[in-house]
Amino acid sequence: MDNPRPEKVAVVDEVRARLDEADAAILTEYRGLKVKDLANLRRELRKDGGEYKVYKNTLVRFATRSRGLGELDEMLEGPTAITFVKGDPAAVAKTLRDYSRTNQLLVIKGGVLGDKVLDAAGTAALAELPSREVLLARFAGALAAPMQQLAGLLQALPRNLAYGLAALRDKRESEGGAPAAEAAAA
Repeated sequence: MDNPRPEKVAVVDEVRARLDEADAAILTEYRGLKVKDLANLRRELRKDGGEYKVYKNTLVRFATRSRGLGELDEMLEGPTAITFVKGDPAAVAKTLRDYSRTNQLLVIKGGVLGDKVLDAAGTAALAELPSREVLLARFAGALAAPMQQLAGLLQALPRNLAYGLAALRDKRESEGGAPAAEAAAA
């Protein structure tokens, strides 16, 4: 850009800043969607920590190239919007996937997760991941399982000893006819 207008520089800086702050960014094509549909999509995405924005592709290219994300250039064709994600990228990807299933005009092109560029298949795989809460619960369960097994083992040792002593006492009573305590007293 030779001698760019300040408005364009501001947009490039805004996109670059949003990409730096975001945990992920997902690119979609919205050709044919009505304003009402886009408003509904934005509302749904906000619930999951996503913000759906439309910028000029040429300005987005300048911002992505300056961040070393030139691989996104091929996705910046046609009417493209960016969903900036702060929070759980899987939840936002699921919302976009579900919306695109009900409204065929929304096409997921790909995105960025951290510094890694994802294609459409990678973004679809991201949407298939369980939510952050489910993953944390599974992790906590995996950590707790060995401790629960150890606690059960430690409880079993005295219990098995008590069962063994009771069985020995019952055996001696049945063999000798008199309890061991009476024999010891005599």
